Amino acid sequence: MQIWAGLGNPGQQYAMHRHNVGFMVADLIADMHRFSPPKKQFQGWVQEGRIGTDKIILLKPATFMNESGRSIGEAMRFYKLTPQDVTVFHDELDLVPMKVKVKRGGGNAGHNGLRSTDAHIGNDFRRVRIGIGHPGHKDKVHGYVLGNYAKSEMDALADMLGATSAEAEWLAKNDDVRFMNEIARRLAD
Repeated sequence: MQIWAGLGNPGQQYAMHRHNVGFMVADLIADMHRFSPPKKQFQGWVQEGRIGTDKIILLKPATFMNESGRSIGEAMRFYKLTPQDVTVFHDELDLVPMKVKVKRGGGNAGHNGLRSTDAHIGNDFRRVRIGIGHPGHKDKVHGYVLGNYAKSEMDALADMLGATSAEAEWLAKNDDVRFMNEIARRLAD
């Protein structure tokens, strides 16, 4: 069993923010792989399903980004899992837009959702880093991540979300390299 947590802020007003791309991925994985309807649990929304033979608990913390770790930690302890069983999908300023990279452990690069998760479960969890690009100056970061994707980005966003969801089986099998390669291949077509 694995927990896959998409990071974001609850509420329609945040739905298309760059900071909510983790929620977007979780929603599409749930739809594409026919997960159960969402239920309120662990201070968030939970959907259960299988990808291949692997049972996945999809979690969208409802605690707002800065407290995401509370929800993730509660779910992890309930299922008696370890940080190695947790994958977090999140926006990444230091990657070009729509680039998807996976890594285990590491710092939080100022990302409050990762900082909270580190505080509640440690940092030995897998991160699916979804590039949003950097606005160019640190003073612009807050407004940029809490801003909506531009209309000109919508096709690329849909393609990236679709590729990430379609190749989720490799992530479930812990084949991170194949997951990244298959997404890159789809997006290059």
